[in-house]
Parts: sequence; structure tokens; C-alpha cells
Amino acid sequence: MIRTTSLALLLITSSALPGLAQDAMKTDAMGMMKMMQGGEVVTIMPDGHMGTMMMSDQKMMDQAMKMAKPLDHCVMIMTGADGKAYMVDTSSAEAAKECEKMAM
Repeated sequence: MIRTTSLALLLITSSALPGLAQDAMKTDAMGMMKMMQGGEVVTIMPDGHMGTMMMSDQKMMDQAMKMAKPLDHCVMIMTGADGKAYMVDTSSAEAAKECEKMAM
């Protein structure tokens, strides 16, 4: 119950404060993608809009990390013509290679 409430609060906070949200795909001055910083959270809603936020304190970060699982492969999310966000299955070697190529 606490985990679900914490996750819901985190998602609501990140979507309710669009002034604090930035585009999840950050770029540097050269236009190259940058990695996320420690403590940064990215949210992706079913309609495709995204937001990011920084965890405000270590306690909040520790709670979120209890629910988190590390990624073991490249993840690809795309927006379809219908406006919905889709996660692509990248578990095959070929799909993983294409995903990694895009992330370079």
C-alpha cells in the first residue's frame, strides 16, 4: 500500500508540476544526448507526454529505489500515429542492437 501510494504521489507530482518538468531527452551544446543524473526521475504517460524531476531528498530517493529494478537491456519507447506511447520489445538480439544503435 505504501509503495503504491508513494509511486502514485511521485507520478502525480511529476505531472502536476509542468513548470519543473523538462524534456526527458536532454542535449548538450553540441546537440548530443546526455545521461540522466543521479536522483533524476523520468515519467512517460500513456498519451506520450513526458516529464522529469529531481528527488528532493535522500528519504524520497530511498523509497523510490525500493520499488525500482535496474534495466538489463536497452529500452525503446515510441509514440504511435494514434498518439499513444508504446514500449518496443527489445529482448531479441536484433532489436537490442537497433535500440543500442539509436542510443549512441
